[in-house]
Order: sequence, then structure tokens, then C-alpha cells
Amino acid sequence: MEVKTIGVVGAGQMGSGIAQVAAQAGYEVVLVDVAESFLERGLTAIRRSLGKFLEKGRISQEAYEETLGRIRTSLSLEALKEADLIVEAIVEDEGEKRRLFEKLSTLAKPEAILASNTSSIPITALARYSGRPERFIGMHFFNPVPLMGLVEVIRGELTAPETRDVVVAVAKRMGKTPLEVQDYPGFISNRLLMPMINEAIEALREGVASKEAIDGIMRLGMNHPMGPLELADFIGLDTCLAIMEVLHKGFGDDKYRPSPLLRRMVQAGLLGRKVGRGFYNYDEKGNKVG
Repeated sequence: MEVKTIGVVGAGQMGSGIAQVAAQAGYEVVLVDVAESFLERGLTAIRRSLGKFLEKGRISQEAYEETLGRIRTSLSLEALKEADLIVEAIVEDEGEKRRLFEKLSTLAKPEAILASNTSSIPITALARYSGRPERFIGMHFFNPVPLMGLVEVIRGELTAPETRDVVVAVAKRMGKTPLEVQDYPGFISNRLLMPMINEAIEALREGVASKEAIDGIMRLGMNHPMGPLELADFIGLDTCLAIMEVLHKGFGDDKYRPSPLLRRMVQAGLLGRKVGRGFYNYDEKGNKVG
């Protein structure tokens, strides 16, 4: 099937980024969220991101305006009725995703493909809720979406090869490199990344080193662009906890047990950069201030 219109559910940092790269690739985009403020915040992020590309000469003024012109927003899932591909980018919670896909199962046109941007929840489980497991797939983008080149493509147990082929072609048109992985909790990216972050949090809890030393060792010794604690703030500590819980439950292995410090910080609302405070403090623009 030919994909002309892409729907994106969720206008947060992931959803807005997916909407942006889809529109830049020439697709018509429908961005849906539950509140006008969320949509406006998402559009502001898109304008800011495109503006940086414009300033650096990576896109023209015409491309800037055309990209924005391809994105329309809505508060209703009904706006997705004619979408050829719908990408879910809501909170990392299986119950919330289940409720969304149960609605989309009857709302989306029969030939439409449903995709989840989940970073850890098994695709086969989500596909069951969609009513169309053959046309359901994982399409895991990375943050910030306009800059990161990877898309993990995850087939569920019943995903049709044709669905995979369509999604791979869409990802390539977006300028991404799609790499296929098997449907296991955390896939590859978060199965490797999150235990490292979790272990860094445990090292901090045990007093092995300060947060600055832990992050500095990984930046300077391992050449990571940011340390694991700062990265946890960037991702969101609530998201890190949700992924670790999926890994722990999915594998039944205590090596994936979330750090008590991670759980305590989430309970306290110290979620990282998006709220201005996590392992570090951040200003309104998301810059680290201490």
C-alpha cells in the first residue's frame, strides 16, 4: 500500500518529533492529543526545531513553510479515519496503549497500519488489542527524533511481511535507518541501555561516587555524549522506571529490578528535565543549571 497520510497520537517530545520528520518527508500529518495546550506545545517544539535547521542552512524557507503546512492538529481520534499509517506515541503504559488501540481498531480504515513507538512493551501484546495484528508493528524512534538516525522496527508474532516492508520504506523516506529486532522486552536499545542507567542510579544510592563523577567517568572514559544520570533526566525518570518494570516483569530476572532510588525519585515527582528537577536542576529551556 502507498502511505500518503500519517497520523500521530501524542504531541509530546516524541510525537511532535515523529510528526516533524514525517512532514519533512512529504507526508500529510495529523497530530492528535487530548488538550489544545499539548498540541500547541508540540507545534512550538516543531517550529523551534525547524527554525534551527533553517538557521543552519539545512532547509530553505520554502521547505520550512511547506513542512508546517503539512501538519494539522486535532483533539479527536476521528481525524485519523483516512490515515494510512497511525503511530502511537503516548505514555509508556500498557493499559493506556491498550485503550487507545481498542479505539483505533474500529476507527481506522481497514487497510491502515497501526504502529507503536513503545520503547519496551512487547508488540505482540499490543497487537492483540488492535484487532489487526497482521497490520500492527513496533516503530521505535529515538529522542530527539529530528536528529537521531535510528528506528527500531519490531514485528509481532502475527505481523505480516508486507507491513514490515511498508514501515521500513516509510522510515527510509524519513531519512532514518530502520533496523529490525525481535519482539522481546526492551528490544535491543533499552535492554542494553536501561540496565546501565539503573546500575548508575544504584551506584549513586550506594555512595560509590557522586553524580558528577559517575557521569564524568562515562563521558570521559567511555566517550558517551552524556552521562547515564543526565541521560535519565533527559529521558524522564518515570519512563526509565516504566521500562525497567517491563524488563523485570518480562524476563523475571532480578538483574532488571528497578533501583529503589529510581522508584523513590519518581514517587517524589523528580522526573528530570521535563519538570525542571531530577538528578540535576534545569531552567525553563531545559538547560542544566545545577
